[in-house]
Amino acid sequence: MAAATIVHDTSEAVELCPAYGLYLKPITKMTISVALPQLKQPGKSISNWEVMERLKGMVHNHQFSTLRISKSTMDFIRFEGEVENKSLVKSFLACLDGKTIKLSGFSDILKVRAAEFKIDFPTRHDWDSFFRDAKDMNETLPGERPDTIHLEGLPCKWFALKESGSEKPSEDVLVKVFEKFGEIRNVDIPMLDPYREEMTGRNFHTFSFGGHLNFEAYVQYREYVGFIQAMSALRGMKLMYKGEDGKAVACNIKVSFDSTKHLSDASIKKRQLERQKLQELEQQREEQKRREKEAEERQRAEERKQKELEELERERKREEKLRKREQKQRDRELRRNQKKLEKLQAEEQKQLQEKIKLEERKLLLAQRNLQSIRLIAELLSRAKVPGGSLCRRQPHPGCPWCPPLKRGWCHGAVSPLAAAVPTKPALVPRMTAPARGVALVCRSR
Repeated sequence: MAAATIVHDTSEAVELCPAYGLYLKPITKMTISVALPQLKQPGKSISNWEVMERLKGMVHNHQFSTLRISKSTMDFIRFEGEVENKSLVKSFLACLDGKTIKLSGFSDILKVRAAEFKIDFPTRHDWDSFFRDAKDMNETLPGERPDTIHLEGLPCKWFALKESGSEKPSEDVLVKVFEKFGEIRNVDIPMLDPYREEMTGRNFHTFSFGGHLNFEAYVQYREYVGFIQAMSALRGMKLMYKGEDGKAVACNIKVSFDSTKHLSDASIKKRQLERQKLQELEQQREEQKRREKEAEERQRAEERKQKELEELERERKREEKLRKREQKQRDRELRRNQKKLEKLQAEEQKQLQEKIKLEERKLLLAQRNLQSIRLIAELLSRAKVPGGSLCRRQPHPGCPWCPPLKRGWCHGAVSPLAAAVPTKPALVPRMTAPARGVALVCRSR
């Protein structure tokens, strides 16, 4: 379908459903053909844009709503033009049909032919003859007789519920719009059925040139008169939408009678069975997806658990390694302390041995001193003079302790032992020579 166009003049619009701002506006199209001359000079061409501008200039004091090229060949250029009102078509045809165009740079004249656009719309004879001659049609059954209109190119937004805020078309709105012509038995919007595309293999979401989403619909009337009235009203019309702000937009729609038994009871039942099968298949797919999802979740859980176990194992190994390292450090520290302790003990033992040796030396010296004292005491006890007198200041003839040359007179100091024994002369040991032992000196004075 063609793109929606802005409508400036709505005087010829016919009400369809004012509650939803829908109207019918006559199609005001024309076909313009421009015959092209034979191009004798190579490399030279005729500009389609220049021809279009010349056509626009041939219409005095009027303006095309739209003017586009529908076909272009080496022999002719065909244009489709549209004007605002039906009454302007004849004046446009009078200005264009049979006229000529002189292009700059060309000696030949271009002939222009214009005619009213021939609308492709079925007639009563078309559907009557079709249903009469069809062998698989039963005119006594709904859907197998001329009672269903097939509409294509309807804008979704124009047939959407206003309070819903959605741009999807509504079957309720479709019924309210077309029940003007008679009681409606059934309607169907294929794009609303999520299984329809899978059932038929068709795509029911179509876009117009302007980017608006369009849809197709089937409207079935209960009586034949409703079908006739609807087809008569839609003939040569395009759909117009008038907003609350007063701006109007129109678009072309395709209208035909249904020849596929789309809304017959058998077709409806068949679609229901197919929909039921597809629903079961979808449920099975959803169940399969659910099982696959659960399996994936279990697998992810197992993988997560395995990762956790691996992480715990790595953590255990890391802790074990750290523990071994700490144990090695403690062992090294213990061995170091042990060595220090052994060294300290060895030093203490050495000091103790030296101390013991020193004490033994002192003890040995003390024993020797004691032995010397005992020996001296013993010698003194044996050195008594007959008659009980000791040699003090008198000479002692034959005294063994006096020197031979000065026997009898010794002027040494009196020892403490001699003072303690008054009956004996004081004798002090003196080392005369290492080989001779102890020598006693008489200290009688």
